[in-house]
Amino acid sequence: MAAIHITDIEAAINYWRDRSPSPDGITLAPELRALAEVYALMVYHHEDEVSEVGFPRKAWAAWLEWYRTTPDTPCIAICSTSQGDDQCKGCGRSFAEVQHWPAMTPAEKRGTWRRITMEDTAWRFNKYAERARETEHVWPDEPASDTPVTAGD
Repeated sequence: MAAIHITDIEAAINYWRDRSPSPDGITLAPELRALAEVYALMVYHHEDEVSEVGFPRKAWAAWLEWYRTTPDTPCIAICSTSQGDDQCKGCGRSFAEVQHWPAMTPAEKRGTWRRITMEDTAWRFNKYAERARETEHVWPDEPASDTPVTAGD
């Protein structure tokens, strides 16, 4: 079963704090209260993840509403798995994750997002200029760019 990481719970809490701020600085919106209970239990039990199975109904609804505001897929339309790579250079997902993405649960998708974000190796996390520099090379007989070329050369 898929699990929801504590950082996703925190992000959902912050989403609801912005969306439904406390009117008096003390009272929490129902969605916040539901998520805060899950968060508090995770902290108390020193857990980083909580299973999506058995997630409290109100907290699950609040988490799903936050989840719907996140990008659905990490795809950047540069898929190297179609060229035979086991892991896509563009988005960082495995071939199986790319193939099964539409059938994955929200918690499974967030788990994949977390993994590729933590790895930070996929092209989606850098700029085109950085990718271009990775492929640059200097030919051995080329003069260095800072060496002046003289008339006798």
